[in-house]
Amino acid sequence: MMALLRRWVLHNFWLKILSLLLATGLWLAISPDQEPAEVALRVPIEFQHLPQDLEISSAAIPEAQIRVRGPERLIRGLRSADIHAELELGDVQPGERTFDLTSQQFRLQRDLAVVQVVPGQVHLSFDTRLTRDVEIRARVTGNFAAGTQITKVLLDPERITITGPRHHVELVDAATTDPIDASETTTEKVFVTNVYVPDPLVQVVRPTPVRVTVIVEKSAPVGH
Repeated sequence: MMALLRRWVLHNFWLKILSLLLATGLWLAISPDQEPAEVALRVPIEFQHLPQDLEISSAAIPEAQIRVRGPERLIRGLRSADIHAELELGDVQPGERTFDLTSQQFRLQRDLAVVQVVPGQVHLSFDTRLTRDVEIRARVTGNFAAGTQITKVLLDPERITITGPRHHVELVDAATTDPIDASETTTEKVFVTNVYVPDPLVQVVRPTPVRVTVIVEKSAPVGH
């Protein structure tokens, strides 16, 4: 019995091995995990080599929506963080410029392909960078006891440095503190708060807390 079984196993042994390998390869080829699938993803655009003296002055920085095709086993695990588009900005000048956005600008692992990119173009504005100091203005509110009023507001620091696209920075008259409610102040009180610039394209170079001293005194009687 064992001899018969041995002869059956060993008869055309290598042909049987080859058949097994071919069957396994065929199974892998038609496995659901190997079937093509697609996914739509919204991915960031990475800006390469922007000249140091320039700023992107577009109010909105676009993203790209892409369709990626590949084996289902790879598509299932694909995330937006795995992909980004690269836009070369090394030769840009101040002004407006349009860039084509194609599948070649996306880095993907092997066996995956970008089959659609929306939008197909990106329009950006560029401006030279400007850095300058502006004054800080305190926003002080409150209800005070009858016969008293705010007589002085002191700030430390009094000015702050901002930077950004030239045409945006030039329009900033002053930075502003967060609102300060000084209602509890009877003589003098110090508040520590933050400062902001409303234009999102303008940044504070070295953000620092601002000390605001509010001084309240009795009002001069009417007629004096």
